Amino acid sequence: MTCPVSPKLDFGGTTPYEDYVHASVLHGLQRQWSDDPREMSFLVITQVMELYFGLLCFEWRQAQKELRADDLRAAVRTLRRSELHMQALNAAWRPIARMTPAEFNSFRDALGEGSGFQSGRYREVEFLLGEKSRSMLGPHRAVPAQHDALEALLHEPSLYDDVLAALQRQGLPIPDEVLKRDLSQAYEPSDAVEGVWADVYRGGSRDLLELGEALTDIAEEFARWRYDHLLATRRSMGAKAGTGGSAGVAWLEKRTRRSVFPELWTARSYV
Repeated sequence: MTCPVSPKLDFGGTTPYEDYVHASVLHGLQRQWSDDPREMSFLVITQVMELYFGLLCFEWRQAQKELRADDLRAAVRTLRRSELHMQALNAAWRPIARMTPAEFNSFRDALGEGSGFQSGRYREVEFLLGEKSRSMLGPHRAVPAQHDALEALLHEPSLYDDVLAALQRQGLPIPDEVLKRDLSQAYEPSDAVEGVWADVYRGGSRDLLELGEALTDIAEEFARWRYDHLLATRRSMGAKAGTGGSAGVAWLEKRTRRSVFPELWTARSYV
């Protein structure tokens, strides 16, 4: 019987884990602006959300590469993986939503004019999902590198644009005017695209059906993200003006009414 080998404990410096994860850097990024202990929870959760925003952008860009290579199965695997990231992201709202108004107010002043609305990574998430708006570049003007990256992304194909282009290359009748429209504008639904998805769901190839379902799952999780944000805000601060000068709940309610990948929802009525 062989004796179990003990893990190596002495590395004569930093550990390989530290070198790979940079845990000490991550744990050094939390700096409270108030003395309230609840602020630490809010701060860490917000930073975790930022990391997930970056991860989602990475995954969706990978899916775009796979779609452009017409590797639909690889793209579906990547999209499915990103859906799990979104589930974890959405779960982060729960601790924030459980704060009473008095608890949130105990450190809210520390935020000043800070707001998640100003997140450059979240703006990337929206742009990659086709939720584009030039006015949303405004908060990022003071950071030229971030502003320039978002300006470029505004004019690039969204994830859904690459999906539709891949469908056209598969021989499906996606109109040229949909693919050649002004990509800097928010995507608007197309009757022709709706018809294509309806045909896929009536009896198209399994790969295309799986692609449609993976996208629908992402759209559903994104809708849940927006709705959970609305509920957390309503529960912790009611109808007061939001941080950063937004209209708070009223502005969030307006955002929850928008759906990404719209034809994937409407096409189901014709199957």
